[in-house]
Amino acid sequence: MANVEELINIGFNLHQEGKLDDAENTYKEILDMDCENAEVYNLLGVLNLQKGNINDAIQYVEKAVEKSPQSYFYETLFQAYIRKGEFSKIVSKENEIIKLFPQDFSLLFNLGLAFKNLKNNKKAIYYYEKALEINPSSYNAWFNLSKVYLVEAEVKNAISALKICTKIKPHDKETEYFYSLALMRDKNYDKGLKYFESRESRDLVFALHNKSYPNKLRLDNRWQGENIKNKTLLVYYEAGFGDSIMFLRYLPLAKKRCKKLILIIQKPLSELIKQNKQLGVDTVIDSFIPESDIDFDVHASILSLPHILGLNSKNIFVSSDGYLKADSNEIENFRKKYFNNDQIKIGIKWRGNTFYDTDRVIPAEIFAPMKLLDGVQVYSLQTFEGSEETNKLPNIIDIGKDLITFSQTAAALSNIHLVICNDTSLAHLAGAMNIPCWIMLPYEVNWRWHTNLDVCDWYNSVRLFRQKSDGDWKSVFDKIMSEINHTLAEYKNSD
Repeated sequence: MANVEELINIGFNLHQEGKLDDAENTYKEILDMDCENAEVYNLLGVLNLQKGNINDAIQYVEKAVEKSPQSYFYETLFQAYIRKGEFSKIVSKENEIIKLFPQDFSLLFNLGLAFKNLKNNKKAIYYYEKALEINPSSYNAWFNLSKVYLVEAEVKNAISALKICTKIKPHDKETEYFYSLALMRDKNYDKGLKYFESRESRDLVFALHNKSYPNKLRLDNRWQGENIKNKTLLVYYEAGFGDSIMFLRYLPLAKKRCKKLILIIQKPLSELIKQNKQLGVDTVIDSFIPESDIDFDVHASILSLPHILGLNSKNIFVSSDGYLKADSNEIENFRKKYFNNDQIKIGIKWRGNTFYDTDRVIPAEIFAPMKLLDGVQVYSLQTFEGSEETNKLPNIIDIGKDLITFSQTAAALSNIHLVICNDTSLAHLAGAMNIPCWIMLPYEVNWRWHTNLDVCDWYNSVRLFRQKSDGDWKSVFDKIMSEINHTLAEYKNSD
């Protein structure tokens, strides 16, 4: 009969050969002979991780740690906790790790990862930095650290971390993309726009349109900024509505470079763009047309226009005083239907597309105190998802059901004195129309809002209000209500 040491070798060989069930049976046989064997408990944990039995893996490795607290046992345990999303259990081992393994890179890294996922960013930064003291060449540690730096608005530190990442992984597109976001957050568009071209969405949208127009939309006729004075330029949208609206400002500059400008854009935006002739678009396409019916020489994504046009930190914020207008007839129709009163009119919205981001969603009931504002009529501009929450707000006029296209939304906004909303396409539309808009930002802000959150460089009519801590919308709204009351007092005193 084989002894424990021989069985461990047999089980380990079976494990390496991928015969997991046989290996597991062998390991269990060992425990029948030696129930205190911490090494075998850990091997059973590793094996069950491989099989996807996360709960079993945790039970086995917790026993291994209990019997013999080895660093690699903790590593297995942390991987199991990570697989299950139980980051708080990793954090619960913090004191043990610091006492027993203060110089173990992997365990310190996992502490940083756990605190990051629990949104305790200060602790996450501390442990990532401690881990990097031990292994300063770890790409994953620098990359994760850069993300936490950005959440905490330590933008210079994030840039430094990502710069190191680009040296560890040169020409890596994901690294360059996040490096671009950090640079642009710091308003360094000279470098940021260059690296922004590495974004994955740029390649995905090219591939998508290439399937529709394989003979005409090719890599070799992507516009690189060369002279196209006598040529037709095709520009196509790349991301969401907000990005499209924000980058529409560059179309007049592109039109000056070409003979004809064709724009492929999301259907809800097409009518508004047709109404705004000053954008310089000759043809607007909002649905598929056959390749034989479209003719152009060069093409570009709308998000690439600033880079192609050679813009930099000094001139990228063109038309920050507004570049879109609503149709006068539509404005009047909305005025007669909803806005024919002498009240101060405030429009609100609390939710955008939650498929991509839930941090920007504001609970609708946050706006309830606005019913107490004297001389103010509040309007819900919430459309589609989230519009069912309008019933939580008394004394509000709901016009969201009439806002199907952005031309209709623009007409409604033209009758409103102030928009208060989350970070969504409505904010971009208000800013592009030079209509006062206060954006309620989550704690982790998008690159475009930069670091000085009292002002907005992209839109002169926009003000920014950021959460003081993650998820704390109350402090944001309290500040907004204070500002509104102050403004109303000034308005009444001026009468």
